[in-house]
Amino acid sequence: MGPARPGEQTERAAPRRADRTAGPGRSLRGGAAWRAGLMAEEAVLRAYADRGCTILARRWRSPWGEVDLILRDGATVVAVEVKCARQIAVATRRLSRRQMDRVSAALAAFCQGEPAGSLTPQRHDLALVDGSGRVTVLENAWGADWD
Repeated sequence: MGPARPGEQTERAAPRRADRTAGPGRSLRGGAAWRAGLMAEEAVLRAYADRGCTILARRWRSPWGEVDLILRDGATVVAVEVKCARQIAVATRRLSRRQMDRVSAALAAFCQGEPAGSLTPQRHDLALVDGSGRVTVLENAWGADWD
C-alpha cells in the first residue's frame, strides 16, 4: 500500500487507551519503591557481612523465580527474601506461601551447582527492613518442616 492520495482514508492503528490502573505519579512511586528495595537489600547485605557471611548471588533468577540474596554462612547456603515496609509487622505479611515455594525451588536449583549438590545444607531466611532502615533477620523462617 503506497502513500495516501489527497482526500483518501488510510488505515491507522486504534489509539492506545490510557492505563486506568496507573494513577498520576504511579511510575514515580514504582521507582521510589524500587530504590527502597535496593537500599533494603544493601542494609541486609551489611547485616549478613557483619556476621561473617559471604555473598554468592544477588537477584538470582531461575525458572521458578528470583531469590533476592544467596549467601554462604559456613557450609550452609542461605536464600534470603528481603521485605521492606514502614513497619516490621507489615513487611512480615508481605511474604506469601507462593513466594516461599518459589524461593525454595530456586534455592534447590542453585545448590545443584554446589559441590555437594542437593545435599548442600540449606536455609531460608526472611530479612525485614523497617522505615528507619532497621534490619530484623528471621533465620530459618521456613523450610521442609515449616507449614
